[in-house]
Amino acid sequence: MNSDKNDWMSLKPVEPTPAQCCGSGCTPCIYDLYQAELELWEKAKERDDPALLRRIKLENHNVPLSTDTFTEFKLCSVEQETEDTSRYRFQLPSGASLGLKLGQHLVVYEHGLMSQYVKCWRQGDCIAWRGPFGGFLYKPNKYGELLMLCSGTGIAPMLPILTHVTDNEDDETFLTLVVCARNFQNVYLKNLLKEQSRYWNVRIFYVLSQEESLEHLPMSYKENSKLGRIDSAFLAMVLKTCRRKPYTLVCGSVSFVEDMTGMMKQLEQDGTSIFSF
Repeated sequence: MNSDKNDWMSLKPVEPTPAQCCGSGCTPCIYDLYQAELELWEKAKERDDPALLRRIKLENHNVPLSTDTFTEFKLCSVEQETEDTSRYRFQLPSGASLGLKLGQHLVVYEHGLMSQYVKCWRQGDCIAWRGPFGGFLYKPNKYGELLMLCSGTGIAPMLPILTHVTDNEDDETFLTLVVCARNFQNVYLKNLLKEQSRYWNVRIFYVLSQEESLEHLPMSYKENSKLGRIDSAFLAMVLKTCRRKPYTLVCGSVSFVEDMTGMMKQLEQDGTSIFSF
């Protein structure tokens, strides 16, 4: 094709700036993606085939997200879940799909600021997002049992995996979900969790750190609820009652992830069988 040198320079990917990196250890990181794009560009340039780059872009034309730039989406509704948590729904372009895989997440706000701004969101606002990043590579029946340990909003990446398994009649993976919250009122999406607990391969435990008593809890929750915090004795009990050798998923605050990972290793669980979001 004998493409002009200036044409190739215009197609060369732009190296990210430090401000574009969220700094949370995403896999792949924005710099990893840049390196992959740069290698592809060099390969296409060597072959003098710009069409190679265009084909990649065409394959992704239905996904309005980008890992290196922020894309705005209109906020459609805000529904309060608990006293300090709300559910936000955003509008996608017609016929478009985010293309998120299990366990992936998005980044909001270039400078990492979050909670104080989220509370100000109102229906009709446009919010800029970047991603997807991370992801737990799940395949049906790959693991005998998944042990999910989550605290607060750390339940977010667990639910898509949970429903993905229960929606597939051919997936016989056992699922044990441990939900940590301050009290029963602060357990997110209780109706969905109750519905999921009816499946033959699902069981759910609740650990309530600031609940004074289990007496006022609905009868269906009392048996599988614990007051206080997760300790090694509780985890040992859960592991002992797992029906198959578990693969552990952990999501929550930095300290929660460190505590859970440390306890699991103390209980002689292989570190390669633990994934933290």
